[in-house]
Amino acid sequence: MSARRARRLALQGLCCLDVQGEKVRDLVADFIHDSRETPQTTALAHRMIEQAWADRPACDELLARHARHWELPRLALVDRNILRLAVSELRRGPAPPKVAISEALALAREFSSAESPRFVNGVLDAVAKELSRDAGDASGEQEESRDEHR
Repeated sequence: MSARRARRLALQGLCCLDVQGEKVRDLVADFIHDSRETPQTTALAHRMIEQAWADRPACDELLARHARHWELPRLALVDRNILRLAVSELRRGPAPPKVAISEALALAREFSSAESPRFVNGVLDAVAKELSRDAGDASGEQEESRDEHR
């Protein structure tokens, strides 16, 4: 199975959904099925699309905070969906943050402008730091709660 190939398919599917909405969900599924990828790769692409599309409100909120000087609707379609896909992975896994960011940069180099990788890297680095900080805060609160119950 190729996670990179699944991400490529997921990005293309997310772009279609972003432009045309829920009504093309079946067409996106057909596109992935017709891609001639392995069943494992297409299954992963479907999961990535479902996860990122479902996480869109939370991802967009994070992106709006960290894409300084850019309103999310004004971002290039491809960049916006590369970022959504990566933020969804940063939030839920399974890839480690460095892998999710590296894969997003590869997508930006392949599908977007020359300036895109630098922009994507800056935004995702800031998002990853916030999520890491929040996870640290949450684990600290859990430790305090366990200490109180002892």
